Order: sequence, then C-alpha cells, then structure tokens
Amino acid sequence: MRAEHQDPVIPDDIRPNDLHPAARNELKTLQVDVQERVARHLAMVALLIDDDPALAHQHALSASRRAGRIPVARETLAITAYRTGDFALALRELRTYRRLSGLDGHLALMVDSERGLGRPEKALETGLEADTSKLDTEQRVHLAIAMSGARLDLGQTQQALFELEIPELNPQRAFSWSPELFGAYAAVLEDLGRDDEAREWYGHADRAAGALQDHLGSLDELEVFEIHESHEEIDAAEDADAADDIDNADDASDDAAAAQPASAGSAPEQQDTEHTDADAERSGVESGADAESVADAVSPAEGREQSASAAEDEIAAEVAELLAEAGIGEVSQPENTEDRS
Repeated sequence: MRAEHQDPVIPDDIRPNDLHPAARNELKTLQVDVQERVARHLAMVALLIDDDPALAHQHALSASRRAGRIPVARETLAITAYRTGDFALALRELRTYRRLSGLDGHLALMVDSERGLGRPEKALETGLEADTSKLDTEQRVHLAIAMSGARLDLGQTQQALFELEIPELNPQRAFSWSPELFGAYAAVLEDLGRDDEAREWYGHADRAAGALQDHLGSLDELEVFEIHESHEEIDAAEDADAADDIDNADDASDDAAAAQPASAGSAPEQQDTEHTDADAERSGVESGADAESVADAVSPAEGREQSASAAEDEIAAEVAELLAEAGIGEVSQPENTEDRS
C-alpha cells in the first residue's frame, strides 16, 4: 500500500496573495478552498527554493497533488526536482508542463536533466530539436550554456566553445545572465589551454557580477545594465548636448527680440500693415495652407525693418516741409528704401 504524502506545515502568515499574480491566475479553475491551499504551498516554494530546496520540493509535491492539471504546479515541481537532483522526475514534469502549456521555456533544464541522467547525446538531440525563435534572450542563453556542457560531456571541447559564441557574449554589457555566460566561456577556454583568454573572461564575469550587484543589489531583479559606454557613444552624447545648447541660445535670442517694444515713431498706417500681415499669416496656417504659403507671409523681423524705414521717410518729409515753410530752401526728399538697398 502506497504511503500517503504528508503535507508540510504552512506558517499562518503565508497568504495566497504572497504568490505571484500570474501564477494565482492559473489557479482560478480550482475550487476556492483548494485554490488557496495550492497558492500557499507554491508561495512557500518561492520562499524556500534557495535556502531549503528539499523542503520546497515537499511543498511542490503537495501543490501538484491538488492541482495536477495546472501548468504552474507541474512547472514548480519540475524545478524543485531538478534542484534536489531528481533528474528523472524533473524531466517527466518538464515534458508534462510543455504539453499542458505549449511552451518551451525550460529547454535548458531538459537538456541538463538529460545530462544528469548520463545521456549527453540525448541532451544534444533535445536542444537541436528546439525552435529557438520561440525563446526569449535569457532562455536562449541558458540553452547555449546547457548545450556547451553536453558537448564537454562528450569531449567535444572546441564545439563547446562554439555553442557559447552567441551575440549575447558581449563583455561591454551586463545582464542578469552575463556572469554565468562569461564564466562558462572562460571555463571552456581553460579546458582548451588558452589560459590568458580564460583569465580575461573570468575577469569579465567578475566585473559583470560586481556591476550588477552595485547597480541594484540583486542579480535576479536586473534587466540590463551598461558596464561602460564606448567612445562613439560618448561622442554622440556630447554632440547632442552641444546641439541642444545652440538651439536653446537661438530660442533665447528670439524671445529677447520679440520682447522689445515697437518703435515709437511707427505710423498708424504701418501698424495697420503689420496687423494685416500677421492676420494673413494666421489665416494661412488655420486654413491648412502649405509650407510655401506660410513661408511667404511677412515675418516679425521683416515687419520691424519696414516699420523703421517708413518712420525715417516720414520724419525726413516733415523736416523738409518745415524748412520750406521757413523759406530756408528746398530739401530733396529721401530716396526710397528699396532704391537705397
């Protein structure tokens, strides 16, 4: 007679809301009391997986026993089985999870589980059958690391290096998976006897881990962090700042010019002309006029120049008239502004 599984104790302060919302959402097809129990067991797995994987595995077993058709329950059991070294159970649960969810996100664990069972050829076959276009970047990186390990199991050291030479092998940028990828690459270089390069990549791994830890204090929470900028990126940023400074200076000059009061000597007729021009410009924009029509409208600067010229002509005419009345003699009228120019 098979012994009944004994549920591990769940502390009273662990609530269903402690489980990630996405995982809770998968449990909604269960009865309310079962749903809450399973959610609390899964929350305990998340709490214990790093410090006590064996106890976390017991909680995962309890959750899976009550929610065997729920993908997240089978996924959790697979992960705890893998962490405790039960690779046969991990592989079985991962296959079940893939069948229930239609997702291949744990291919790296499947490859590693095959390796754990002493079947590196099967591990490579599993990885090569995968459609990597359906994986996100982190999943592709972990699959490359697992495939490299399988190559090492078979003594294919050079091929193991090739498995890791992927676009994400970039020491200029640090992601949450970068230290592991850089370290794996360094280990293969070391196996190939390329010790200088291995030390360099171990250094990249240490710097990436340090940069990530300093940036957020937790590798698991970081999406991406730039270790340092290239010279080209720095120059581009400086050029952009300089262009912004020039634009700001031009805007300030335009604002200062617009704030100056109109000339005191402007004639009423000239003021009417300015208003007419401004109205024409506004009506052109509001009626959907094209760029050329708007550009042809008189600009504020041109209006001020015309106003000043008209004022000079009128003052000169008044002076000439006064001199003529006083009998001083004729004074020639000033030439038209356009003729002078």
